[in-house]
Amino acid sequence: MAGKVFSGIGGQAVMEGVMMRSKGHYAVAIRLADKTIHIEDKEDDFGKSPWLKVPIIRGMVSFVYSLVTGITALMTSSTFIEDDEETKEKRAKMTEKERKKAENRELYGTFFLSLVLALVVFFMLPFGLSKLFKIWISSNLVLNMIEGLIRVGLFLGYILLISRMEEIRRVFMYHGAEHKCINCIENGKDLTVENVKQASRLHKRCGTSFIFIVMIISIFVFMFIRMESPVLQLLMRLALVPVVAGISYEFIRLAGRSENSFVNLLSKPGLALQKITTQEPTDDMIEVGIASVEAVFDWRKFQEEHSGEF
Repeated sequence: MAGKVFSGIGGQAVMEGVMMRSKGHYAVAIRLADKTIHIEDKEDDFGKSPWLKVPIIRGMVSFVYSLVTGITALMTSSTFIEDDEETKEKRAKMTEKERKKAENRELYGTFFLSLVLALVVFFMLPFGLSKLFKIWISSNLVLNMIEGLIRVGLFLGYILLISRMEEIRRVFMYHGAEHKCINCIENGKDLTVENVKQASRLHKRCGTSFIFIVMIISIFVFMFIRMESPVLQLLMRLALVPVVAGISYEFIRLAGRSENSFVNLLSKPGLALQKITTQEPTDDMIEVGIASVEAVFDWRKFQEEHSGEF
């Protein structure tokens, strides 16, 4: 076997399922209460965007796209989870148009709230806490490092906290199924339950690794902010978040396509964190992952085209 071949598939875990996307086409596969697999298959024009050819900019665009499709996929999966009786009654009384409007309000509301909370907890709060150290430390460089360490600490604490929740543990198991399916394909193996079980649940192009890289790169980018006003410093940090996301995307993109030893070394912290955010899936979870892949990607054709590279 010569090595691993980049497939371009991405995805995420959702409630009782897996979302996979490839070239502007994504599918959400969900394990229903009756044990069958339901697939929501959607297409969009994202893969045709000219911005995807521009370094850094493509990372910003992909970041927003991933947020929107990710929340949409989560909401799609949540509609197949059993609602309480009151919610069922409300939905039953709605027309199709009213349900669509309600879903859109929920989607945009969730997107906005998630974005605001992320900025407050992982950017504004670390910035504010780091200023408490000005009593003892005058160096802006050191304060910036402290801010970065607080940010990473909050992120690690958040991951450890939610990993103790039963519902989240199941999501992490589906996350493992997603990674294993992609690794199975990219290592030239047929996409079967047995082959997927043997594949690694860690992947360098994971969203967990991306967020961790954002945390690290933000430390270096924010070093160039030289304003005296704390308010302007904070506003500049928030304004530079898309730039940080763009740079981080370029690293994750490179890592996913390269087996360079230095790149692999830089990828290790994110991979280590994935040992928490991914867990070994059950066979029926792997089946859901396979169904999601096959809805968006012809893995047999991919392996035929790259048969000499594996």
